[in-house]
Amino acid sequence: MNKAITEGVALMPPVFADGLDVWSSGDGTPGSDSYDGAVNAAYVPADADFGGCLELQKTSSTQKLRHMGQTPLLPGCYLQIKVRIKAISGALPSVRIAAWAGGSGGSHISGVVETGPSTTLASYGEVVEISAIVGTGARGGVDMAWGRNAGYGHMGLDLTGATGGVVRIDDIEIIDITSAYLRDMLSLVDVTDFGAVGDGSTNDAPAFDAADDAADGRRILVPAGTFYLGDTVSLNHQVVFEGTVTMASDKMLLLTKNFDFPTYAAAFGNEELGFKKAFQALINNADHESLDLGGRKISLSGPVDMQAAVPNKTSYSTRRVIRNGQIEAQSGAAWDTDTVTAQATYDPGDSRKLKSVANIANIPVGSLVEGSGVGREIYVKSKNTGASELTLSAPLYDAAGTQVFTFKDFKYILDFGGFSALSKFGITEVELQCNSHCSAIRLSPAGSVFSLDRCFISRPKDRGISSIGTGCQGILIDNCQFLSAEEAEDVPDRSSVGLNVNANDAKLRNNRVTKFRHFAMLAGGNNTVTGNHFFQGDSIANGVRTAGLILASTYCSTTVSDNYVDNCFIEWTNELDPTPDFTSGFSFSSLSVTDNVFLSGDVAPWFSYIVLKPYGNGHFLNGVSVSGNKFRSINGSIDRAERVDTSFSGLDFSRTKNVFFEGNTFHNVDASVANPLRIRHEQSSAAKTWTIDPGDNLPFGGWSRGVDSVIALGAITTSGGSSRYAMPYADPEQGSNKDQVDLVWEESVRGEVQLTMRMDK
Repeated sequence: MNKAITEGVALMPPVFADGLDVWSSGDGTPGSDSYDGAVNAAYVPADADFGGCLELQKTSSTQKLRHMGQTPLLPGCYLQIKVRIKAISGALPSVRIAAWAGGSGGSHISGVVETGPSTTLASYGEVVEISAIVGTGARGGVDMAWGRNAGYGHMGLDLTGATGGVVRIDDIEIIDITSAYLRDMLSLVDVTDFGAVGDGSTNDAPAFDAADDAADGRRILVPAGTFYLGDTVSLNHQVVFEGTVTMASDKMLLLTKNFDFPTYAAAFGNEELGFKKAFQALINNADHESLDLGGRKISLSGPVDMQAAVPNKTSYSTRRVIRNGQIEAQSGAAWDTDTVTAQATYDPGDSRKLKSVANIANIPVGSLVEGSGVGREIYVKSKNTGASELTLSAPLYDAAGTQVFTFKDFKYILDFGGFSALSKFGITEVELQCNSHCSAIRLSPAGSVFSLDRCFISRPKDRGISSIGTGCQGILIDNCQFLSAEEAEDVPDRSSVGLNVNANDAKLRNNRVTKFRHFAMLAGGNNTVTGNHFFQGDSIANGVRTAGLILASTYCSTTVSDNYVDNCFIEWTNELDPTPDFTSGFSFSSLSVTDNVFLSGDVAPWFSYIVLKPYGNGHFLNGVSVSGNKFRSINGSIDRAERVDTSFSGLDFSRTKNVFFEGNTFHNVDASVANPLRIRHEQSSAAKTWTIDPGDNLPFGGWSRGVDSVIALGAITTSGGSSRYAMPYADPEQGSNKDQVDLVWEESVRGEVQLTMRMDK
C-alpha cells in the first residue's frame, strides 16, 4: 500500500531550491517564522554531495526546521521521514527527525512523541542519514505514534546540543512505508492503526469503532494483546482475534458479521465468558435471531445465570435461539444443591402463598418445596422478604397450618430464573451434558413458547427442565432425548424428573426418555403428548414402577397418543388442588388416551398403565376416551390395565359421564375392560331375575349405570321348553360393588342373551 500512488496523496515536501519561505524555524504552523531571508540560512545550489541543499547555522539550543505545509497522516498509513546531513564547521550538533502533530481544526495533539532518535554528528564532511517513522498506531518500529485523532503533521528536524556550528541538509524525503507493516492478507484493518493500545487498561473502544468505520468491507484484526473496551462496541465487519478483549459485564461486544460462539470465545479468551457475552449480544442485537455454537463444546465451571449475563434486560419476548453445540458441566462445588429449612404457615384460602416464613432471606427463588401435604414439583416462584412471604408455583393439597418446610435449590446449566418473563426462546440441536453434577434448564417465572428441538439432556442430577412459574406456557419439546443419570438405580431409588409444566398448552412430541423417576408432570391443560418413548423399568422381579407421565389437573383437556409407554404408567391426579374435595367444576374430565403402546415386564400383578389418584372426596369421571391402545405384560401377567389409587380417596361412580373405553387390545392382562361392555350371559336354569356380572371388566371398577341393549341369542324358554317373546327390563347398579345388572322377566325363563352395559350416563 502506498497512498502517494493509490490515492495521489502528496507526502513529499518541496525541495529547498523552490524557496525557503515554506520552511519554518518554529513549529511550521501558520504565522510561524520562516527561513526566507534569515541570516543563519541559505540555499547552496551546488554541493558536492547533495547538489542543491540548505546550509544552516545553529543559533539556538534547539534549532527547528519544519515544513509549513500539512503532510497528511491517515489511519493505517505509516510515513518514514529521512534526511541526509553533514557538518561543515564549528561545534558538532546532534540531529533528530522532529514534527508537529496536528488534529482537527488545526489543533495540536498534545501528549504524543514528536521527535525521533537523536544522532550526534562526529566529524566534518561525513554524510549521515537520519530517519524516523510516524503513524497513528503504536506498531513495532514506529518512533512517533500519534493516535487516531492525528490528521497531519509539520515534518522536519531538530538540531540540538552545542550552538554555533554550520551544517548542510539535503532535501527532506517523506515516503509511505505502510507496506512494511502489511501481513500476507491485505484485507485486514488493524485496530492498533487506529490508536488501540492493548495494555488491558487503556480504553480501546474508540479505536475499535474507528477501525470499523474505516474497514469498508475488509476484515478487522485484533492483534496480540489485551484490549480493554470501556464502552459497548458494535462492529459491522468480520473480525479476526489474535488478542483478546476485556470489558465490564454491562458493556456489550456486538459482532454483526461473524456472530457465533467460536468468535466470542476467541474474543474473550474464555469459553464460559465468551458464551455469556455472546448471549448478551443475542438479546441486544436486532440483526441476529440465533446464536450458533459452531458445533463447539462449552465447558462450564458453574451455573450460567442467563439474566445476569444481560443486566440491561429483566424480560424479553422476541424470538431468539441457541443452536448447534454442546454445553458440559465440569465437576465442582458450584453445582452443589443448597438446602434450607424454614418454618412457614400455609392457608388454603391464599393457596399460592407461604407466610411468616422464617429465614426467608436464605431461601432462593426457584427452590423445590418439600413438606407434609406438598405435591410434587412445587417451586418458589418469587419472594417478598419484607413481608416474609413466598409465592409458589402451585397450591398445596394438605398443608394447612404451620410446619417446617425444606427448600432445595438445584443448580442448572442454563438458569433463566432471573428473568421476570422470557418468551419465544428456543434451543435447537444442543446437548446439555449434566454429567450427574447438575440439572439442565430452569425456566423463567413467566413467559410463553419456550422450545427445545432435537436436543439432548444428558444425565441430569435432579431435573431436566424445571418450570418455577408460568414460563412454560405453550412449551414445545420436540425430537429430544432425555437420558437419565439413574439408569443403574432400581425404580424406587430414582429421584430425577425429566420436566414439569405448570401452565397450559404443552406439546411433548417424538421424544425418547430413559429411566427417570418421572418423565413429565403436566399441571396445566390443553396438552398434546404424542410420539414419545419413555421407559422406566429395572431388573427387579415383580418390581414396582413409577409414573412416566403425571397429569395434575382434573380438567386436563389433554391428548396422549401414539406413545410407547414402557414399564411406567400415566397418573392422573389433583394433588395441586388446595381444596381437593370436589365442590364444583368438571372433576376428572377431558382426557384422550389413543393408539399408544403400553408394555411392562417383571412387574407386580397390581401394576396398571393408567392410574387415577384422587386427593379428595366426591370426584368422578366426566369425559374420558381410551381407545386403540395395546396393553401387554411380559414375564408375568397383571390384573388390569387401569385402576384407581385409593390412597387418599376413591371415585364417585354414581356420577360417571361420557367414558369411552373401546378398541383396545389386552395381552397378559386379566381384565379386558371396555365401556360400553358387551357380555354374553347364559342362564341355564329358569329364573325370573338374571344377574349379569361383568367381572372386573368395567373400567376403573366402575358401576353398571346403564344398559344399551339386550339381545336374545336363540330362544328364551320356560323350564318346560316353551318359547317366550316378552322383553325383560334392566335393573343396573346391583350387587355389593354395584357393577351387576339384573334382567327381570315377567316369568322364570332360561336362555342366552348378549347385553351391552355402560358404566356412565
